[in-house]
Amino acid sequence: MKQLISILFCCFSFVSHAQTEKPYIIILGVAQDGGYPHIGCTKQCCAKAWQNDSLKKYVVSFALVDEATNKWWLFEATPDIKEQLQLFKTITKNSFNYLPDGIFITHAHIGHYTGLMEFGREALNTKGVKVYALPKLRSYLETNGPWNQLVTLHNIDIVTLDTTQTIKLGSNITVSTFTVPHRDEYSETGGFRIAAADKKYLFIPDINKWGKWDKNIIQEVESVDIALLDGTFYNADELGKINITEVPHPMITETMQLFKGASTTTKEKIYFIHLNHTNPVLWDTATKQTILNAGYNLARQGQKI
Repeated sequence: MKQLISILFCCFSFVSHAQTEKPYIIILGVAQDGGYPHIGCTKQCCAKAWQNDSLKKYVVSFALVDEATNKWWLFEATPDIKEQLQLFKTITKNSFNYLPDGIFITHAHIGHYTGLMEFGREALNTKGVKVYALPKLRSYLETNGPWNQLVTLHNIDIVTLDTTQTIKLGSNITVSTFTVPHRDEYSETGGFRIAAADKKYLFIPDINKWGKWDKNIIQEVESVDIALLDGTFYNADELGKINITEVPHPMITETMQLFKGASTTTKEKIYFIHLNHTNPVLWDTATKQTILNAGYNLARQGQKI
């Protein structure tokens, strides 16, 4: 009997350990490029966050974690990268290297790449941090200061992303890149599909409108397990006098209407992320509950998926 119990315990321990070794992601930021609260904002949307640090949110980012190989990768290099690296260290109890094994960047808007400055000799002075970037973004980093100094001093080493190829990060982790229509002033805008063991993730923090993409977003969501999607604005009312054509994004209400006929299983795959400071889901409980009651999710900072 004791032998049987011992065998069962060993088997249970093995299964539990194997389960914990499956790759997963940790949300390190959920806000739009300016963070939350937003610089200069004294309105209702930011007032409480200025007074309560626990309400503050970092700019959109997440970590892809592989416990089996003790490696991890960062998606987006935000202005909050210093705090986000520390957050990752805290959540994982300092069990990984401080710096990621690579950083994947979607595009050249300030919330997505400017954290690279922390790797320069004025700050951490890193050596050979891999930065995965699409061709135009690579060219932008290599030909414009101060970013080109990071390249010449080998603080970072750029790996060119190719939309026709898949990058293999490990025996059971791959990342593929695609482009989406967005305000491409300095680079193209990318998104990522991640296959990690038995789970598939979709990451699109910025896009003009789903209808302007050459892919069907409903089918794209159906093909994955988790979809981190552009939720910048809840609806047009929050923008006030701002011309929406200057900052085009799919409203959360638009996305919900688009997926109205989708199954409950499909809806619950969606986690809205990249939330502007005006978005009431950051500070209004009723709005947040409306989205959750409709079957969707909101990405939460520090959340393990």
